Parts: sequence; structure tokens; C-alpha cells
Amino acid sequence: MTWLEEISAAFEEFGDDAVVDEGFGPVSVTIPAPRWAEAVGLARDRLGCAFFDWLSAVDELAEGFSVVCHVARPSSGSVDHLLVRTRVPREQPGLPSVVGQYAGAAWHERETHEMFGISFDGQDTAHLLLPEEFEGHPLRKDFVLASRVAKPWPGAKEPGESHEGEAPSRRRMRPPGVPEPEQWGPREPGSDAPDPLAHAQPGPARPPRRARRADAQPEAEPGDG
Repeated sequence: MTWLEEISAAFEEFGDDAVVDEGFGPVSVTIPAPRWAEAVGLARDRLGCAFFDWLSAVDELAEGFSVVCHVARPSSGSVDHLLVRTRVPREQPGLPSVVGQYAGAAWHERETHEMFGISFDGQDTAHLLLPEEFEGHPLRKDFVLASRVAKPWPGAKEPGESHEGEAPSRRRMRPPGVPEPEQWGPREPGSDAPDPLAHAQPGPARPPRRARRADAQPEAEPGDG
């Protein structure tokens, strides 16, 4: 049985709640947030993924946050990899902790909370990397890079700074990560002020994935039979 077949069989009981993906990179399984800890535990106990590598998140803007956990099963002469994925909403994002499945996940959950604002049940929320007085979550795409606003950006000449005749009419340039001045800053609840998230630009489209249900049968290889 191939690694893909083992994963599909292990998650068959999840039914439509589990989507196995072999589009590119390691095999991944996407599950709903309420079954997050259950899926990670299944990867450890039924698939033998004894090695925890990392856990992190990706800000998908209006779609919320993708949370990914990478685990692996060392075997003779090779390593089988698995990505367990889920998605949480942008407002009050939270997940069950998987420290009970992998003790090493504690540091990663704390960092994910610190950088993205995603809460994990029962997890310590004290800062690991940032000063305690730091406000905000710097890996969210709606987090304004205020230091870039205050610091001159190399190559972005202001009118009058260049000796070229066109300098006074040059359009003011903004460094990456800095929205227009009227689009950022503190916003009171219910305020009509522009929301930076509404002006955020999505990244390039991802390559299409080959998605399949966990209980789907694998395609026959040419020459099989």
C-alpha cells in the first residue's frame, strides 16, 4: 500500500470532512477546524507519524487563516511526510491545542498566536519573540508596517530631492506593506474609516490542486493489472 493509500484509508471515517490532496509537495489532508486535534492525533496514532516538524498559519485575507501542521513518519531509508490543514475565520480565530498529541507543538502554537492572533485552547499566550508591550500581530496582512511609513525608503525620491527636471512632478512612492495614508491607523468599532483589509491585494493565483475525498479509490497506474 502506498503512503497516499494509507492516508486515504486512515481518514476514510471522516468521509466528506477529509479531502486528501496530492497536487504538489507532500500529501496533505484538509479537515474542518472542529476536528483539528482529532486529525492530528490520527496521523500520530494510526499512520505512525511520530515526528512533529512545525505548525504555522497563512493569512488568506477575507477567507480567514489557513493553519498547517507538518508531521512525518520515519521509515527504513525514507521519510513519509503529511500536511494536516484547516481553516479558521478571521474574526476570533481559534483551534484546539495539539500539545497533547505532540508536546513540541507548544512553542509553535504560541508563535502562531503571537504572529497571527490565532488562539489555541489552554495555550500560554505570553510573547516569545516580541516585547510584551507590542500590540498587534505582525504576520497578518492587515498589519501596517509603521516603521516603513516613518523611515525613508531607498529609491523612493520625494519631489525636490532629485536633480532631474522631472523630480517635482514625480508621484510619491510607498514601500511594500504600507497602504495609502487615509487607509490605515486606529479604527474605533463601528467607525466609517477605511479598513486596510478591504484594500489589501490578494497574491497570485495558486496552481490547481488535485483534490480527492479520503474514501476515493486511487487511480490505476498505466500497465497495472
